[in-house]
Amino acid sequence: MTSLRARRRRLPLWALVLTVVAVALPAVATSRAQGAATGCTVTYTTNEWAGGFTAQIRVTNLGAALNGWRLESAYGGDQQITSAWNAQVTQSGSAATAVNAAHNAVLAAGGSVDFGLQGTWRTGDPAPTAFALNGAPCGGTTTPTPTPTPTPTPTTPAECAGTGATICSDFEDQRGTVPSGDWQTTAPDCQGTGKVSVDTSVAYSGTRSLRVDGGAGYCNHVFAASTRDLSSVGPVVYVRMRVRHTTALPTSHVTFVSMPDASQGGKALRVGGQNGALQWNRESDDATLPEQSPAGVALSTPLATGRWLCLQYQIDTTAQSMRTWVDDQEITGLRVDEVPTQNVDGQWLARRTLPRPTGLRLGWESYGTGEDTLWFDDVALGSSPIGC
Repeated sequence: MTSLRARRRRLPLWALVLTVVAVALPAVATSRAQGAATGCTVTYTTNEWAGGFTAQIRVTNLGAALNGWRLESAYGGDQQITSAWNAQVTQSGSAATAVNAAHNAVLAAGGSVDFGLQGTWRTGDPAPTAFALNGAPCGGTTTPTPTPTPTPTPTTPAECAGTGATICSDFEDQRGTVPSGDWQTTAPDCQGTGKVSVDTSVAYSGTRSLRVDGGAGYCNHVFAASTRDLSSVGPVVYVRMRVRHTTALPTSHVTFVSMPDASQGGKALRVGGQNGALQWNRESDDATLPEQSPAGVALSTPLATGRWLCLQYQIDTTAQSMRTWVDDQEITGLRVDEVPTQNVDGQWLARRTLPRPTGLRLGWESYGTGEDTLWFDDVALGSSPIGC
C-alpha cells in the first residue's frame, strides 16, 4: 500500500500550478482595489496645418479613483511633440507619455481630465490608435477631428472695413475649441498650467471669444499668437481690443499682451500689471512704464473685473512715443513723449533704440503669484486707429 507521503510526492505538475495560482489570485485583486486603472476612454481632437498640429485630449477613467495618472500612447507618423499644457508630456521615438500636473493628479472613478499638446510633422499626422492609463489598456475609441480641419473663409468685421487693418478678429471664424488658422497656441519662453481656448459662452460681440485660463507660479506662460507679420505696419502701430478680467491685477508682475520686438532681438514689449495697476514692461532690460514708485503707480489705473474693457494703445516706430487708453480715457502714467517725466518714463527712455513690433500674442505670463481667467474679443491692429 502506497503511503500518504509517497502520494504527495507524486502530485502531477498541473495540480502544483493550480495551487500557486490559487495563492496568488487574492494579491492581484488587492492591487486593483488600491487604485490601478481598469481602463479608460480617450477623445483625441486635432487641429492640423502644414507641418504642425495641436491636439486636445480628454481621458475618462473607467476604473477606481486614481491619485496620480499616466497616459501612454504611440504615434503612427513622424510627429514630434514640442510643448504641452495641463500635463507633463515626454516622447521617446513614437512613444508618448503624459503625466498629470500637480493640480489635476486626482482622477475620480468615472471622472475626466483634459490636457493639450502641440507638435510638428513632416510626412504624416495620424492620431494614436491605442492608449493605456496607468498601464491598463483603454477600451474606448479615439475620435480625432478630420485632418486637416477645414478652415472657414475669414470674414472682416464691419468696423475694420476700409481701415487696412493687418489684424481684425472677433474670433467668429474659429470653429473648434483650440485656436486655429490666424491664431495658434504658443508658450514662447516656458509653460505651466495655463490654457487658451475658443469660448462660446462669453463674448463681447457675436458668439465667440478667446479665453485664457492663466496659471500662477514662476514662468507660467501661455498665449494665442497671431500668425500675421507686423514688420511693415506703421510708422505708428495702433492696437484696439476688448478684454475682460475675472481677477484684479495682482501685486506681482504679470503680462496679458506680448509683442515680439525686433529692436530687442525678439524679446517682447509687454502689457500687464504690477502693484495692482496696469503697466508696460520691456523684456530686455525689465524697464517699466510707469516706474514702480508709489507716485508712478498712482498715475496708472487698476482694471475693473467682471466686465468688458476697451484697451487701446499706440507705438511709434520712428520715435520714443507711446500712449495708452482704457475705455477712451488716456492713462497719464502710460505715456512716453521723449521728454522724461518723473516717476513715469525715466526707465523707458534709458534705452534709445526705437521699437519695432513684429507680432501680437494674447494670453498670460506669471512670474510668481497671480492667476486669472480672462477673455479677448474684437482685436484690431493696423497703421491707423480703430476706436472703441
